Amino acid sequence: MNIRQLAESDLATTLEDSVGGFGWDITVIDPHYNSATITGQSDDIAQVIDPDTGAIVSGRLATVALRLSTLTTNEIGIPKGIANEKQKPWVIKFNDINGNAHKFKVIQSNPDRALGVVTCLLEGYK
Repeated sequence: MNIRQLAESDLATTLEDSVGGFGWDITVIDPHYNSATITGQSDDIAQVIDPDTGAIVSGRLATVALRLSTLTTNEIGIPKGIANEKQKPWVIKFNDINGNAHKFKVIQSNPDRALGVVTCLLEGYK
């Protein structure tokens, strides 16, 4: 097994371990309403950096990181941002640490096909 294959295999522990690691249940829903609940990592923070000034401002930055092989196994595909507001978006749902449910749409998808992970930038969605 080469180092890339080993790194992808290690994602089962570093990305998806929900017992001793940071793994968290995340529901992924494609634009056709196919869904899968898989384990990945999520962020939802309230401070962001204004790119024009470099100042810390109050805002919301939510992301998820998901293993590509797990998405494939669950036959859900790789989430992606859909700019056309008339089309259904990819939707991501997860609970915060206190059990409160949150729903987002994918606004940007950054797959790393060398390592086997996709990071999605999210925006609140109703």
